[in-house]
Amino acid sequence: MIRLSIPSRQALARLSLPVLIAAAFGTMLLGKADALLVERARMTLADALSPIWAAVQEPVQAVRGGLREADALWNLRAENARLRDDNERLRRWQAAALALEAENALLRRQLSWVPDPSPAFRTARVVADAGGTYARAVLLGAGPNHAVRKGQVALDERGFVGRVTEVGSRSARVLLATDINSRIPVVTEASRARAMMTGTNGSRPRLQHWPEGTPPRDGDRVVTSAEAGAFPAGLPVGTVRVSEGGGVEVELFAQLDRLDVLRLFDFGLSGILPPEAVARPEPRARR
Repeated sequence: MIRLSIPSRQALARLSLPVLIAAAFGTMLLGKADALLVERARMTLADALSPIWAAVQEPVQAVRGGLREADALWNLRAENARLRDDNERLRRWQAAALALEAENALLRRQLSWVPDPSPAFRTARVVADAGGTYARAVLLGAGPNHAVRKGQVALDERGFVGRVTEVGSRSARVLLATDINSRIPVVTEASRARAMMTGTNGSRPRLQHWPEGTPPRDGDRVVTSAEAGAFPAGLPVGTVRVSEGGGVEVELFAQLDRLDVLRLFDFGLSGILPPEAVARPEPRARR
């Protein structure tokens, strides 16, 4: 072994950085001068190292696969436990639902209950976010000779969306529940307290005018009320949410930012509509 003196080692240490810089510049100049030579050298080095990389990757992949399998097995146990709990809750809910169904059937027989007729509806596709008179409205493509009229209730697959306020020969405009002109009579299912849901042009309408002593509680379900002959009773609307400032809002079931296809139900009701909508005459059918 060659032993170097301390001055020699210090000199080599001082020269190492300039030598590396010079080698880097030399390699760059060589690459610019003869790109084909550099590419061949790079590919030769890659060919020489690829078997080593492949050999190293096999145990690494095996370890990764084992870790993924162990993680999946651990999560599977937790998932099975959660599913067992969910199944138990569903069985309890099923038993409660069957008992309520039998009780409702008995009460209806005793009261000679006459069920409401199924409302007629048609399906229309949302073609645009309509502007103009209303800030929160959508335009539907109804097609020619449609049966859409003002006052029909629009629902998506989750719940209440709005109401038809304008009708053309091939289109219709639906005023959404979040528009500031929207007024929806509702009732909370838990307390059966009636209230008015008013739009704010935001994502959540506001609840107002509930009876004194029965304030809405956070998490209560909200459904439509039959007050004023505008809507049928019991259409799902949303859930009560109390904001940080104490305001009572409704988180709608319907996803108003993702509307695609709406069902327009004709319940035969023509109650409260915005004055702007009532003032516009219905289009005459072409003969």
